[in-house]
Amino acid sequence: MARRRSAESRIFFPWEQRGSLVRRLGLRRARPVMLVGVLLTMIVLIGMSERREAGVRRPRATLASVTVALNQYLADNHQRCPQRFSELRRYRSGSEISVDALWLPLRLLGPAA
Repeated sequence: MARRRSAESRIFFPWEQRGSLVRRLGLRRARPVMLVGVLLTMIVLIGMSERREAGVRRPRATLASVTVALNQYLADNHQRCPQRFSELRRYRSGSEISVDALWLPLRLLGPAA
């Protein structure tokens, strides 16, 4: 009577160990799908972070340009404060009406006379 081998004889590489969890669960095909999922998750998280940072950068840039315009106005008008925000428009690089982070127009409040 011929003797049959109970286990298939095969040579395994170190990363193909017989008892690995990936092999037991049959997850070899799922590895690329999991990799794509991890990459998409990272992209979404980075995008959310950048969107939040953009919400901070825009008002800072707007206030910086208004500060420069106000300093130029004060230098040209003998340190006299402007009465309205529209007076600063000619000193600003962009002629658009400035809005804050909540899309409300900026107001100019000066010291009491």
